[in-house]
Amino acid sequence: MILLCTLNAKYIHCSLGLRYLYANMGELQEQTEINEFMINQRPVDIAEMILNKNPTIVGFGIYIWNIQQTTEVISTLKALKPGIKIILGGPEISYETESSPAYPYADFIIKGQGDLEFKQLCHKILNNTPVVNHIIDASPFHPTDIKLPYEFYSDEDIKQRVLYVEASRGCPFKCEFCLSALDKTSQPFDIDNFLQQMEQLYQRGARHFKFVDRTFNLNIKTSQKILNFFLQKPLDDLFLHFELIPDRLPEELKDLIQQFPAGALQFEIGIQTFNPEVQQIISRKQDHQKTIKNLKYLFTQTEVHLHTDLIAGLPGEDIQSFAKGFDLLIELKAQEIQMGILKRLRGTPVIRHTENYHMVFNPNPPYTVLSTEDMDSQTLFRINRFARYWDMIANSGRFSNTLPEMLSDHPFDNFMNLSDWLFETTEQTHKIALPRLFKLIYQFYNSSESIQKNLEQDFNKTGIKSVFSSVIGENSQNIKSMQAASSRQKRHLN
Repeated sequence: MILLCTLNAKYIHCSLGLRYLYANMGELQEQTEINEFMINQRPVDIAEMILNKNPTIVGFGIYIWNIQQTTEVISTLKALKPGIKIILGGPEISYETESSPAYPYADFIIKGQGDLEFKQLCHKILNNTPVVNHIIDASPFHPTDIKLPYEFYSDEDIKQRVLYVEASRGCPFKCEFCLSALDKTSQPFDIDNFLQQMEQLYQRGARHFKFVDRTFNLNIKTSQKILNFFLQKPLDDLFLHFELIPDRLPEELKDLIQQFPAGALQFEIGIQTFNPEVQQIISRKQDHQKTIKNLKYLFTQTEVHLHTDLIAGLPGEDIQSFAKGFDLLIELKAQEIQMGILKRLRGTPVIRHTENYHMVFNPNPPYTVLSTEDMDSQTLFRINRFARYWDMIANSGRFSNTLPEMLSDHPFDNFMNLSDWLFETTEQTHKIALPRLFKLIYQFYNSSESIQKNLEQDFNKTGIKSVFSSVIGENSQNIKSMQAASSRQKRHLN
């Protein structure tokens, strides 16, 4: 038996990569099985479940979020059954391969796109054909050379999990923090065949489609075909997620986007930084004025939900520059701002700036930057906490009435003050119960009656079976905390 395995971050995630491998196994497909696990499962339990199937070959997809747990699983497998053949693939093992903690436990490693190479390697193992190289560079191919995997999403996947799809692979841009910088270009799948597969998924009940194309709006004709395909469907229960280039939005695409109702379209737009000098350092090509113009259009003239990304810790960017970019997105009324800390993904060119910009990265996954010449460790720790609290309060959508007042005048500074106080008060960035979070925000803004009114409106929408006044529980101790918060609120960023 051949097992195709990976450890997903959450149950709702489906591994598109495993299904590609399975779709292209040919005559070996009958003896191949997909087994997906989650990173919160005990590695020893995963190893036991794998061994109970008595496989000859086990392939693992290795990613930044599962490298530690997968290493524990395969080391256990090798300890208990040394003869089992372990094949590793995926972005986290394809670069700087021999320094990976998983490397010592692998019989074979496939670097790059293994859709076809995996089957060929399994044939050799099963036929006892000698394999010369322990590390195999996958041969290049065009996306039209492989079979599409979408029929192998199960009915349970369609009902309960995120369905990942792609109309193209690769990216023509060279942003140095991204693994796509190593791609030569973007290559399309056959669009008619792809849409036929989407039709079959739709007929089986699929309504949520998350496109993983790096550049959905790169080829406008293809983008039009995909949007027109879905516009022919009832739109009341449809949800489509695309990643867009922010400075490329021609009129023909705008006309189609305007036809989608609220809740049907979500665009993930990787701004990363608005600083032109930083963009140049990291080889990112982005027209600043076109980006702002397109964002304004999408925010004001369409019903698209915009998920915008910023990255803290890029070489050459200080906190003032980062804050300016954040404030601009608030001014543009972005519905969701995802703030990430720069990660040193294995193989990415951003490592070339380490010495010049005094960049220190965490040696453990996910390899986030700990300090740079322009942002010291304390600043990055603060931004990291800011990002976590921002997810709880702003990106959650639970504080829609309160948030505009919280962000008035100087949004980044104001929220950073709240973030600093929340951490000083709770020493937590996770597992803060929602009623407690309402109470904490109330305490911080005690001097504002309008904040209290808006908080109560937001609280009543949560469905929590409590009365707002009982949750905030005013008493003398709370008043002392509120007074201290008011004093801290006047503090500005260094």
